[in-house]
Amino acid sequence: MSGQLTLYTYWRSSAAYRVRIGLALKGLEYASEPVHLVQDGGQQHAAAFAALNPQELVPVLRHGDQVLRQSLAILEYIDETWPKPALLPADAGGRARVRALAQAIACDVHPLNNLRVLQYLERELDVAAPAREAWVRHWIGSGLDAVEKLLAGDPGTGAFCHGDAPGLADCVLVPQLYNARRFGLDLAGWPVIARIDAACAALPAFAAAVPEAQPDGPRS
Repeated sequence: MSGQLTLYTYWRSSAAYRVRIGLALKGLEYASEPVHLVQDGGQQHAAAFAALNPQELVPVLRHGDQVLRQSLAILEYIDETWPKPALLPADAGGRARVRALAQAIACDVHPLNNLRVLQYLERELDVAAPAREAWVRHWIGSGLDAVEKLLAGDPGTGAFCHGDAPGLADCVLVPQLYNARRFGLDLAGWPVIARIDAACAALPAFAAAVPEAQPDGPRS
């Protein structure tokens, strides 16, 4: 399908990171439009971006005249629009399993350590930094405990979250592990997750999507 792809992104956004991985796995070229979530009071709150996404969140993917929001919806869109290599399994049971793994992170873990939640804890509830960081570690650790059991106890788990090729669940898991390390969690406590993370890190698509490799990322 023709049409320029433009990704509105922020280098350290987990949700944008997911989409960058998916686009890289598909081999799709896109223009990166950085939206700094901290500078200028948060550029996502500017009128022009709020008109693009009333939730004032990244990522947003523009494909020609189509504007797509929400990282999981974007990943499924690109999978349906460019089917190879597939991000979702061919069978209904496999698709349900992969979606459940992805949603366990994207819906249950990630929202509790999202920037706007941490900002609310700091600015409105006056929660000090050590307590905010303990909050993050608790909810990420609790979520990864569950995901580890889901992966370790299922024959569908292979080199990656589902089978021996990376897919949608890996696109969602890896950015959350980046956050886990950022807040001082040791992945050794989740050996299956750590093994999958290492397998993903060895692939060029995942390396291209890491926060530090982004145009708006930190420069030494």
